[in-house]
Amino acid sequence: MTITKRVLNPERLRQVPEHFSWLDHRLVRDHHIERADVCAWALYLFLVAVADAEGLSYYADASLCRRLRLDPLRLARARNDLIGLDLIAFDPPLYQVLSLDLEAPLPVAARLERLHAILGGRP
Repeated sequence: MTITKRVLNPERLRQVPEHFSWLDHRLVRDHHIERADVCAWALYLFLVAVADAEGLSYYADASLCRRLRLDPLRLARARNDLIGLDLIAFDPPLYQVLSLDLEAPLPVAARLERLHAILGGRP
């Protein structure tokens, strides 16, 4: 099977930060690291390590489970956590590590509250 790689989110191409690190310091500074468990961060580190210049990679779930020593349900939860934090995009089997937003992501309730305010109280 041949995989054709394509950028999933061109607006969010990952770039090496200006400071000396392959991982963006904002992962810690903006408290992203506190929003997921160790399995999600193991998956994130793996994806960063294997990604090409556009943040793209593709690995089958079975391979990821074997390499990260996760069961399939735990892998799915880790992936969903990273998607929910807007750190990766996923269109099976293609992954894209995304650039970090300029500001830390808001919890869902805060996003809904902000949207409600923008709509002027309209549902």
